[in-house]
Amino acid sequence: MNRLMKKATQSMSVSGAATLLIGISLIGQVLGFLKIKLVNANFPATGPGSTDAFFAAFKIPDFFFVTIAAGALGVAFIPFLADKLEKGDRHGAWKITSSLLNLLWILTFLVGVAIFVFAEPLITKIVAPGMSPQQIDNAVTIMRLICLNPLFFTIAGILMSVQQTVGRFFFYAIAPLFYSVAIIVSIFVFRNNIGIVGLGIGAAVGAFLQLIVAIIGMWGTQFRYSKMIAWHDTAFGGILRQLPARSVDQGIDAINSIVETNFAARLGEGRISYYENAYVIHTTPIMLIGTAISTAAFPKLSERLSQGRPDLFRKEFIQVLRAMIWIIMPVILVSYFARGYLARIIFTQDAPQIALILGFLCGAIFFRTIYQIISRYFYAHKDSWTPLVVSIFTIALNIYLAYSLTRNSTYNVAGLALAQTLAAGFEVIVLLIVITIRDRQLFTKEFLGDLTRIASATGFAIVATFIMVTLLPLNVGDRGFITLGTKLLAISTVTFSVYLLISSLFNIDEAKPVIRRIKHVILRPIRINW
Repeated sequence: MNRLMKKATQSMSVSGAATLLIGISLIGQVLGFLKIKLVNANFPATGPGSTDAFFAAFKIPDFFFVTIAAGALGVAFIPFLADKLEKGDRHGAWKITSSLLNLLWILTFLVGVAIFVFAEPLITKIVAPGMSPQQIDNAVTIMRLICLNPLFFTIAGILMSVQQTVGRFFFYAIAPLFYSVAIIVSIFVFRNNIGIVGLGIGAAVGAFLQLIVAIIGMWGTQFRYSKMIAWHDTAFGGILRQLPARSVDQGIDAINSIVETNFAARLGEGRISYYENAYVIHTTPIMLIGTAISTAAFPKLSERLSQGRPDLFRKEFIQVLRAMIWIIMPVILVSYFARGYLARIIFTQDAPQIALILGFLCGAIFFRTIYQIISRYFYAHKDSWTPLVVSIFTIALNIYLAYSLTRNSTYNVAGLALAQTLAAGFEVIVLLIVITIRDRQLFTKEFLGDLTRIASATGFAIVATFIMVTLLPLNVGDRGFITLGTKLLAISTVTFSVYLLISSLFNIDEAKPVIRRIKHVILRPIRINW
């Protein structure tokens, strides 16, 4: 690797990159949380101008983005780019980057045109056939406004994958913030005139701003764009061979989301909004912990295999997996026991439906979080077919369960959440079995012992969380961020404190740096100048 790229790659450790990504992702999730809360506060969940139209309009554009572009970004693209840079072939690295840019911007532009033309039948026949005529009109208009978002996200995603590979995570982390901010601004600009349709304008502007930030982030990487598609390049061919499996894998998840929206729409007005609200809450820890940490770790894991060091790959993979499990457990406890507080904060009104759905999604929080790093085990080995095959069976199972569990005689819309958890658990267990068969040196007795201690610490934290919820119950009259936030903060503080204390007593490695940092802050002497 040339000196510039080596300096960039070594400039930030995995832990440093993860800290940056988690920190800025936390800001992003807060903005995303605020965005949904403000949408709920300014637009109704039912009626002609309901939020059902807003949530439904994004399903098809998101489907095409993850199917065409997301499969090529990160996990399918980074390993080949890392190989080029590790060998010092900067010209070859920029050639495959330009080729991917040129191919995907053409495809996503054509997709954008198709979305604009066929927006109405896509909404009425596929996404949400149960909506009213006014809701359909709103959803169609919003979908047409954001028809080029897959194009903007695709170009931005490729550029940010380059930045990840060379160790530059700042612009990668902050770019999505502009998307949420633009939608938030559009709420206040358009709520009293064109209404919820104005959110489509905000989303389109936000996607464009995200692209601009990604372009700025390329400054200093010495990237050289060329107007060509290197069809005969071996590395580019390798990316294209990885692309179908990864794209189908991602596309299946998007199809599952569309199916869930379809089922929710058939259950009555407001069901799409209730489910999407709960889904946003459950996605927050997955993004903050699973996606942020695995994104930071993936380039280094790919580099270890490029260096021919599977021993270091195993060591670092287990460290990341164990850390993610340790961090996510108290988050799940708070999400489950305090789900009513979270639902009322995000929805403002009394929201028992959202709390019920979120309770069933808590299992999915665990499985989807560790899936982020488990799937990257295969992608680092340039194997995207195994996750694809497992995903096909998983999504088929999820759709069957969703259909069975959403009948009015069973769980109604909460059945979608229960199906998510069961399917996510199935997927993770199957992938872990495959990994164990392939690499019997990975999951050692020491690792299993670590998991046992984490489980024990979690047990103590469960008792502490239950006691706090009993002492600080969610009352009928509890309203407002201060009241609800104070109770939620108290519950969370006790949960995390007990969990950290027991983890320290059980000698869990992940707790040690946290304890040292706390001691440093508390016991640090204060210098007084007389």
